[in-house]
Amino acid sequence: MDKAIENKKLDRAVYEAERGTVLLTWPTGSDVKFSEGLARHRQLAEAKKFSVALAQAEASGKTLLQPRAGVALLREHTQLLKDLSPYSDVLPTTVDAYTRHNRYEEAQKGIEKSRAAGTSLLNGFPAVNHGVDGCQRLVDSLEKPVQVRHGTPDARLMAEITLSAGFTSYEGGGISYNIPYTKSVPLARSIRHWQYCDRLVGLYEEEGIRINREPFGPLTGTLVPPFVSHTVALIEGLLALEQGVKCITLGYGQAGNLAQDIAAIRSLRNLARHYFAEFGHESYALSTVFHQWMGGFPENEAQAYSVIALGAAAAKFAGATKIIVKTPHEASGVPTMEANRAGLQATAQMINMIGDQKSLETVEIAEEIAVIELEVHAVMKKVIELGGGDIACGAVLAFQAGVLDIPFAPASVNAGRMTPIRDNNGAIRVFTKGDVPLPDDIMAFHKEKIAERAVAEEREASFKMVVDDVRAISASTLIGRPT
Repeated sequence: MDKAIENKKLDRAVYEAERGTVLLTWPTGSDVKFSEGLARHRQLAEAKKFSVALAQAEASGKTLLQPRAGVALLREHTQLLKDLSPYSDVLPTTVDAYTRHNRYEEAQKGIEKSRAAGTSLLNGFPAVNHGVDGCQRLVDSLEKPVQVRHGTPDARLMAEITLSAGFTSYEGGGISYNIPYTKSVPLARSIRHWQYCDRLVGLYEEEGIRINREPFGPLTGTLVPPFVSHTVALIEGLLALEQGVKCITLGYGQAGNLAQDIAAIRSLRNLARHYFAEFGHESYALSTVFHQWMGGFPENEAQAYSVIALGAAAAKFAGATKIIVKTPHEASGVPTMEANRAGLQATAQMINMIGDQKSLETVEIAEEIAVIELEVHAVMKKVIELGGGDIACGAVLAFQAGVLDIPFAPASVNAGRMTPIRDNNGAIRVFTKGDVPLPDDIMAFHKEKIAERAVAEEREASFKMVVDDVRAISASTLIGRPT
């Protein structure tokens, strides 16, 4: 088989040769020195290490709170994170859209215009432009761990700069930051670029520096069945482990049905342990992250708080290690610090109220776990088969064949033939499977659940239901019922 990409640890010489080119991409790359990065991490307080915070949360059963936040200028971004720190357990640095697309010249213009305007004119922090020095000053100014959150198919330079500066967690992956985000970036290329990022993290690990890696779980955030995001998370986890990553956080985006959301996080742990062992990985730290609702939010703040609270409850009952918190201003643009703080406080209140309650165990949750695991096993079996045992090659071929198919993703390689829909309880089901290899008995289960809704609504199941479901939460319901 002629493989465009292989799941093979990059040779150190190959990495070093490529690194020489990567660091020349933008002038701030010249300030990156691996030895200085090692020294930085060795001097970090334990309280600033993401891996430590995750390990402590796993051991104690705590659910960590993390907002999404980023503005253009260093001083303002630092102050934003300082203001959010008392309400957060771990901190983000959300990167701007220009940087996500490696458009550093435009990001620089955005910095300059923001300085002139006295307010951020970018939707995030342009970490590459601020360079090692700026990122170091940010880390030094904070008391808690900081993670890079972005959306970049080619995140190599940003990884070099931010990790050298002392960031201790790096989000994203070659699939999850390609298929849902871009139209024409070849999947083999983005996977290979992310192998570089993971190899860099692996090199730090070899020197005794543990850096957390977190594939992006929600994908498009729009009616994504759990088995779809789980399969991508498992593949990206396996790709990271192969490059030497030892601290991995797998994620999932809230779907809305409480039983399905709880089952999703619990099944994700089970499946990760299964496939990591199957591919020969034993020494790693596993954690999970639950993303509060990633779709359209209600404009009304009171209604938005209800969406946030439901996500908080699902994450805590599911046993997620960390929760990405949304704000009551999601529908109106980039949230303010005050809105971020309000979302964190609402989430903390819900988690505190649930914290002393017994684990939620129901027949419905158990059924959802069983279905999700069967679905993932069916798809992963085909991915592995297509790649001849190579998960990287298998992933590329699986998207080409429609075996992997992410709802509403813009990538041209994504088939877009699988259609999701909610059932009568709001759980996400598969209306049409396209070429996704779901077994007949699983599809019969989906069709039965969809039929129950059709009867209840006195209308045929159709794509109109799907459109109604996409709009539902922003219109204050979960299921797109006819009005």
